[in-house]
Amino acid sequence: MISQNIELAKKKLDSGELIGLPTETVYGLAGNALDADVILNIYEIKKRPFFNPLIAHIGEKSQINNLCINIPDAANILMNEFWPGPLTLILEKSEIVPHLLTSGSNKIAVRLPSHPMAIKLLQSLKYPLAAPSANPFQYVSPTCAQHVIDQLGKSIPFVLDGGPCSIGIESTIIGFNNNEVEVYRLGGIPIKAIEKILKTKTKPIFMDKKLTYPGQGKKHYSPQKKIFCISHGESFKAEKSKSIFISWKPDSKSFDSISLDGSTRSGASRLFSILRRLDTTEFEEIYIERAPNRGLGPAINDRLTRASHPS
Repeated sequence: MISQNIELAKKKLDSGELIGLPTETVYGLAGNALDADVILNIYEIKKRPFFNPLIAHIGEKSQINNLCINIPDAANILMNEFWPGPLTLILEKSEIVPHLLTSGSNKIAVRLPSHPMAIKLLQSLKYPLAAPSANPFQYVSPTCAQHVIDQLGKSIPFVLDGGPCSIGIESTIIGFNNNEVEVYRLGGIPIKAIEKILKTKTKPIFMDKKLTYPGQGKKHYSPQKKIFCISHGESFKAEKSKSIFISWKPDSKSFDSISLDGSTRSGASRLFSILRRLDTTEFEEIYIERAPNRGLGPAINDRLTRASHPS
């Protein structure tokens, strides 16, 4: 069932059910982040490994004080600048946070989304929502309500419809280690914007072999078809009959383009929808031109790299 009824969504969540939740990044598989049984259900439906923690979503900045302790000054600066928005912070958790949510870690991933329906729903609840992307583990993330129904409709019969996701890729994840600011996932906030606000360089952790935080798997965001990445600006022509080329921006020689106008914001909002659509075609090999290294380009290229990883 796809609906815009926020009161019904609240009722289902209060009764311990899961729903599809719209955010500005991607749609989430949402449930009470403080209920271990609900969290377990999220892991089981997604077939997500238990060592890969979940992000808690809150509706107001003040709610972070219930979930986190010893919040560093740099985190407060980022919250004031980028919340609500596509930024997740890794902070020391309080005692009320279930260990299952954090995969046994003493740190929790938290964010305040900017989608108006998500905020309205979250503010009506007495608990935060765990809401990883509403898709089977490692598959392409959903960016509209129908994507959720197509993938998980039998498991979660209710999806709150907030329209297409405006950002289209997951949140940037930032953590803090002593005086260092660490990047655990590239996402909807460019790293240069974070470095500018903090007036310091960040340390990339997002290719770490350990699945400490969401989105770190070498293979992730993957369609069923074989994906091959082409360097940005490189000319390419698909030779095989069941191969196609997806350019970065509109090109008469390509089957489609990631971005409609060459901007990385357009590319980010379209990326996952294009990958999903290509899974419904007869083509077997898909060659995709990478994004330019500006704006959200590094985050888009991170998704393409993981989508094309063989295992």
